Amino acid sequence: MHRRIRPSVAVVVALTATAALLAACGARAEEQSGSITFWTPQSTPERVAAQEAVAERFTQETGIEVDVVPLAAADQDQALVTGAASGEVPDVILAGASQVTSWQSQGLLDTDVVQETLDTLDPATFNENALGAVTVQDAATGESTIAAVPSDGWVHLIAYRTDLLQEAGVEVPTTVAELAQAATTVKKELDVTGIALGTQSGTASGTEGIESIFQSAGCRLVSDGEVTIDSPECTEAAGLFKELRDSSVAGDHDVESARAAYLAGDAAMLLFSTHILDELANLDEAVPPSCEQCADDPEFLAKNSGFITVLDPPAGSGAGADAAPAQFGATLAYAVPAHANADAARQYVEYVLGEGYADTLAVATEGRLPLRTGTPENPTAYLDAWGGLGFGPKVESSVAEVYGDDLVTAMGEGMSAVARWGQGTPDATLAGLVATQGTLAQQLDPLYRGTDPADVTRQMAADVTALQQDR
Repeated sequence: MHRRIRPSVAVVVALTATAALLAACGARAEEQSGSITFWTPQSTPERVAAQEAVAERFTQETGIEVDVVPLAAADQDQALVTGAASGEVPDVILAGASQVTSWQSQGLLDTDVVQETLDTLDPATFNENALGAVTVQDAATGESTIAAVPSDGWVHLIAYRTDLLQEAGVEVPTTVAELAQAATTVKKELDVTGIALGTQSGTASGTEGIESIFQSAGCRLVSDGEVTIDSPECTEAAGLFKELRDSSVAGDHDVESARAAYLAGDAAMLLFSTHILDELANLDEAVPPSCEQCADDPEFLAKNSGFITVLDPPAGSGAGADAAPAQFGATLAYAVPAHANADAARQYVEYVLGEGYADTLAVATEGRLPLRTGTPENPTAYLDAWGGLGFGPKVESSVAEVYGDDLVTAMGEGMSAVARWGQGTPDATLAGLVATQGTLAQQLDPLYRGTDPADVTRQMAADVTALQQDR
């Protein structure tokens, strides 16, 4: 029997933006040695209440009080810079990998306490890619510094209809090339969308789709400062991306419409984040399955879906030859600002990544997969615990109960492959700009109109190079 865990939900009074920022300013360590301030982007009332419950248990054990402050990523960035200037900062911040590496580059973090925490918990128990995502490399000296302690995240996976692939005579794909071939075959044989994914030109969904597919196809945006988006691997990836897009019978999708197509039974495959798990199992009333068979059996899609959590890199010569699998995803980590209450912050981070880890992940199980998979004594302890957590708004079942223990293991493999272009290198800043400005997605229309993929990637490279020179 799998244990289902979800902290109790309490009423949380919404704060105005001004009040939240004022409350977010942590007190100086010498004034408040017995308490800490914790900023979190997990800001819905239910999630705040769950985090407060974890903090209360930490207080009961240590005597250190925790003020849990919900603060969106953009507000964190602004408030931390302001606080650093005045000498008042929070003590712990849960933030995205790109945020913490940016803060470290600005000298805003205490990385000594981060390293001390990692040494105590044992770096070998953490996802290696996640450590890379929060590593800052000095361009001049090559010296690397870990900016924060990895906590959790989500990864792109491919959900597929086992019944439809079988009907179309298609094997489960293992590479992007096989994925494109499978999607094309399904459309031809069954006249349904082969795969639904974000493909809209010039949009955030198109940007995400490009990085996800291109990375898995062995394409690198930039390497050691050299723009490589026009490499043979990337040109091949562009051609495969068009083939995937052309497998749709309903035109281009954004993230929401892609999900809707799969939930309606109109697509044989779906590229989406792990957040799809509860929705397929009819555990989220806001996004219910709507396929024809779902009327009689609301769990039809969960029963007839398989999942690809890792796509293999292509074989052959070039950048992808010896590459490890790379799956698009996002990771969160605990950062400690400079001049924070370092000792209390260290104790809190060790607690929420140890004794309080399962309850912390249960704040949003389907979107918070562990980046510390276990302990030296039990390397899969926390991944196994995650599989037993209640997931989705209904919190009626665990991932292992609905999908089986094999998927829990596969999710761990997917998280181990989470990567973003440039992470852990001086190229991370350029890669971040390319993503936020949607540079590559601007070239999707020419690709769809039939422009040679080599010409498309050459233009992508020119645009990225121009952005690099303008920095």
